[in-house]
Amino acid sequence: MDAQARVYSGYGREHSWSGQHLEIPLSVLQERWRSQRRLCTPMLSTVFLCRKYFGVFLLPYCVLALLSGVPLFLMENALGQFTQEGTITCWKKLCPLVEGVGYAIIVIQVFATIYLVILAYSLFYLLSSFASVLPWTTCSNDWNTDACVELTAPNMTSQHYAELGGNWTSKAPISSAVMEFWERRVLSMSGGIEELGAVQWELCACLLACWLACYFCIWKGVKSTGKVVYVTAVFPYVMLAILLVRGLTLPGAWQGVVYYLRPDFTRLTHLQVWIEAGGQVFYSYGVAAGTINTLGSYNKKNNNCYKDSLWLCALNSATSFVAGFAVFSILGFMAHQQGVTMDNVVESGPGLAFIAFPQAVAMMPVPQLWAVCFFIMLIMLGLDSLFGGLETIASSVIDLFPGQMRQPWRREMFLAVFCLVSFLLQILLVTEGGIYVFQLLDYYGCNGACLLCVALAECVAVGWAFGADRMCDAIKDMSGQRPCLLFKFCWRYITPLLCLASFIHYAVQNEPLTSNRGHQFPGWSYGLGWVMAFSSVLMMPVWAILNICRTKGSLRERLCILCRPVEGATGITPQDYSAGLPFQTEMKS
Repeated sequence: MDAQARVYSGYGREHSWSGQHLEIPLSVLQERWRSQRRLCTPMLSTVFLCRKYFGVFLLPYCVLALLSGVPLFLMENALGQFTQEGTITCWKKLCPLVEGVGYAIIVIQVFATIYLVILAYSLFYLLSSFASVLPWTTCSNDWNTDACVELTAPNMTSQHYAELGGNWTSKAPISSAVMEFWERRVLSMSGGIEELGAVQWELCACLLACWLACYFCIWKGVKSTGKVVYVTAVFPYVMLAILLVRGLTLPGAWQGVVYYLRPDFTRLTHLQVWIEAGGQVFYSYGVAAGTINTLGSYNKKNNNCYKDSLWLCALNSATSFVAGFAVFSILGFMAHQQGVTMDNVVESGPGLAFIAFPQAVAMMPVPQLWAVCFFIMLIMLGLDSLFGGLETIASSVIDLFPGQMRQPWRREMFLAVFCLVSFLLQILLVTEGGIYVFQLLDYYGCNGACLLCVALAECVAVGWAFGADRMCDAIKDMSGQRPCLLFKFCWRYITPLLCLASFIHYAVQNEPLTSNRGHQFPGWSYGLGWVMAFSSVLMMPVWAILNICRTKGSLRERLCILCRPVEGATGITPQDYSAGLPFQTEMKS
């Protein structure tokens, strides 16, 4: 690479951070808030899986976090620091046979940008929160129907609350003001994906503002992002503490806390509990998405990635546990105010962020203040999730074409074009039928099975091709600490087997997508969905076949060459590519 380009750009790994050690773990910390296939934060979705399976859900969650989440997090963080490369070139140089893993991750990240529309919803609610009367608390608005009932209406009995409390798909003959604000004012929902309808220009403006904010926060790379995350990564914890204190002081709060913690050990015999726990570990830890690898590549080579990974994973799980007290204390307050049981309080999904919490803050003193604080927190979380994804895409392209992309203003121009094109395409998501398009992209483009395939390929590449022993040696050389034997065993056996078992379950239990209103999607949409799903997964076998065809020798010789690190790659020593493969040594012996 041209030395002048590296000095100018600041995108090289040696001087990428401004020097504050906290910026790196904070940037990784922000990634633990990422949300994929969830319409609220991973923190809240973990909490509501506890609601579904009671407090005993935390046991399989912790077990699977130890056996899959933490090993994958450490592996990806260490690989990024070891190779000093982005997602694509990391795997290209470490194990060329699985180069397609990097491309699969980029495709998934491109699809994941759809979650910025959740940020636009949050901005819309935030702006609406400055009204003298919160608009989702009254039925005197243009968008309300005759069936609308205000939260404080005298005829709202506990039976009515029970009818409204299930979730946002309620088919009760009455509807709450907060539900009508969400469906009729924010979304202006049409009858289905076939009826896209008109663009909601207010939402479109919010979407544009969110894209502009994301662009100007990351356009200069992690030097600028490192400063932003001091606010965006820390502020959610401040808000969590405020909500926790406020929630526990509300009447009925302890009813929610008791509901949150009550155990039901018979649930542990249900396979679905373990499957959902494993899926939640993937989403909350942000593994198999390339971002941990990318952020790790900006670490100094002597950074203690082992210690960083362990305490970040511990903080991740602890945050979800503590968040349960904040969330369920507020839901207990709602149940107390409405005179219903906890079973009838709104569940997860869009109903959590855009129905349950707006309804909860409306019942508190000075509701505008709490509404503003809550939606600012959601916006911070949304910005964080986009920072990691966009940085993964940008860094991968820059490292793949260093000669062209490390020239002045090339990064800024690339990101500007990417953000502009993404915004124009996502206008489709803010039409009257946009929520159905979002569900289609969410269900197929960001499918959990795709992440499982990526994680399985990563484990095979590191555990068997590169070698789990070499990975442990590399971590020891960088951090001064050798990982415990459990990680080596997980990389080679436990984690890939768990990924494979979960993938098989996904394949067997797969059901056609239906909308939250029970609307059946047309046949063509399912075909389009499967094309999106396979567009990422097929990157791995396609690139493997291409690399095999490009390599000389017999098939066995080609596979042996492609399973070795590339000679001269950053962080790879001559011993790494001359010593042979672990499974080759075993065969010879």
